[in-house]
Amino acid sequence: MINNLTFIPYQPKYAKTFKKLNLEWIKKFFEVEEKDIELLDKCEENIINKGGYIFFAKIDKTIVGCLAYIKIEDNVYELGKMAVAEDHQGKRIGQALLNYAIDFAKKEQWSKVILYSSIKLKNALHIYKKMGFIEIPIEPDVVYKRSSIKMELHLN
Repeated sequence: MINNLTFIPYQPKYAKTFKKLNLEWIKKFFEVEEKDIELLDKCEENIINKGGYIFFAKIDKTIVGCLAYIKIEDNVYELGKMAVAEDHQGKRIGQALLNYAIDFAKKEQWSKVILYSSIKLKNALHIYKKMGFIEIPIEPDVVYKRSSIKMELHLN
């Protein structure tokens, strides 16, 4: 485990960090899409105020990662906007963040968590599978062009 790694809920002062961390990885592998801008520019309005959650991974006073839960319906959330700062990758922060998120979902007694990803992101897919996510059919009108795989985790 990483020394001094803690997890904190969304605070408005970290909105720019949430955007920066996500744009970093999206630009590295894909192109930024309209839905990204909508969620990242107004994360409080489009995620938090609609029943969702944003969490940050923090080492000492530095935010090193983040993820969001976007409410789909009662007890069903989409895991998205998960990112780890490039200079902190390879330290299992993403895995720790995902563990934290799954524990949170279980405490909240959600029935399932879904996510969309890309077959290009082999490390992420490996972690999702390791955590129990299974691949399910993806709908043809998926929001992100980069989404090539849909997964879900049943929690009960």
